[in-house]
Amino acid sequence: MSKINKILKKKNKSKIVSLTAYSTSIAKILDNYCDIILVGDSMANVLYGMKNTHNIKLNTIIQHSISVKRGIKKSVLVVDMPKGSYQNPSQAKKNAKFIFKKTKCDAIKIESNNKNFKIIKEIKKAKIPVMGHIGFTPQFDKKFKVKGKNKEEVKTLIKEAISIEKAGAFSIVLECVTPNAAKCITKKLKIPTIGIGSSSNCDGQILVTDDILGLSGFYPKFVKKYINLNAIIEKAVKQYSKDVTKKIFPRNKNFLYGK
Repeated sequence: MSKINKILKKKNKSKIVSLTAYSTSIAKILDNYCDIILVGDSMANVLYGMKNTHNIKLNTIIQHSISVKRGIKKSVLVVDMPKGSYQNPSQAKKNAKFIFKKTKCDAIKIESNNKNFKIIKEIKKAKIPVMGHIGFTPQFDKKFKVKGKNKEEVKTLIKEAISIEKAGAFSIVLECVTPNAAKCITKKLKIPTIGIGSSSNCDGQILVTDDILGLSGFYPKFVKKYINLNAIIEKAVKQYSKDVTKKIFPRNKNFLYGK
């Protein structure tokens, strides 16, 4: 059974665990516990200090994906297509094939603007699995807004999700949609839904790893911070600085070639 089919089989059976990774070392840890590892365009904010995800380059995504791939044995590796890399079917297919070839990933992810269903079809024709993404879509939405607050919005989201499924996506991310919307969409679709800020009504969950580790400084209500690595790292660096300044480090035992 392929990795993608294993994800599909989890629908209505067991929750899908997903997190982001941008390096081999983190990927090795996540691979023991995650069904899906996403090389997200969130690296623009987390790693490069950008205000949004709009300016991260395709080659940058690819380089980090190659690194992550080295740390994965069992998880499904999904790579985000950055903004501007799938503006039409021809461009999208070309770039998706390039990503697939260079990174050896299992799938790519594209955000929906409720218009790019043909793009999903075209990428699927190239035998590249596609993960969809609806609700709040950072590449297209100028301002943050929770989606699905009324019946009309829920209907629109359901229609969009069904169109993505029909286009050939194997799963779909629901970002910041109401619990009711998440429940309705998940019930309507045959493919799994992966939630972020969209309640436990989804088939699985995804968060940015740096957020749950307390490294990013971004902690909205939907993020649970499991540890504060910022404080732990600062404590270690402070001690190192103190040891060097006071000539405590390095000691003789740290010398490579005798005293």
